[in-house]
Amino acid sequence: MAPEPHKYLLWQQRYFGDQRMSTDEGLSLDEGVRTLLLLMPRLVGRAKRMPVPEPLRTLDLAPRHLSLLSYLLFDGPLTVNELAARLEVAPATVSLMVGDLSRKGVVNRREDEADRRRTIVSIAEANREAVDAWLARGACAWRSALEPLTSEQRRVFVETLRSYERAVTGDGVTGLNPVSPVIPAYRLTGLPHAHGE
Repeated sequence: MAPEPHKYLLWQQRYFGDQRMSTDEGLSLDEGVRTLLLLMPRLVGRAKRMPVPEPLRTLDLAPRHLSLLSYLLFDGPLTVNELAARLEVAPATVSLMVGDLSRKGVVNRREDEADRRRTIVSIAEANREAVDAWLARGACAWRSALEPLTSEQRRVFVETLRSYERAVTGDGVTGLNPVSPVIPAYRLTGLPHAHGE
């Protein structure tokens, strides 16, 4: 059950003092963590609800397929090894994904004329428009969010997301547990502990 409004404000003041989230003053570290803890699940949920274009709807495509198709759309035809490097997975994993997409008619595979040991992957022309439409909404949303920023601010934002990804996966964590013992997650939300504190 959500706390009464006045109790919620008391908890806010207890753990953040009388600070306010101000665009002029910026955010404290704890305010930033709290805001993102609450925001990220919403972002992920809305991304998952993005409608899949009709031609692709029956193909049971997963988010991992979207990442692979994004690289092919933005960078053009790529080899399996190039895709694996971009996706940061093993070439064998990409081969399985490409095989699955090829059977569904979403991508084409062909031998590299310069080196027949390599396979070049591209989006099938019949589905290029549908793949483009699938990515368009997200691309427009990112453009809208990033356009007001300077190039340096965009760089910092992207690097921050990459740092978060590394920390969440345990790569590059600097000694803190995912939930810091110093500031429990329930305190960052501003809500009372389940057992009452």
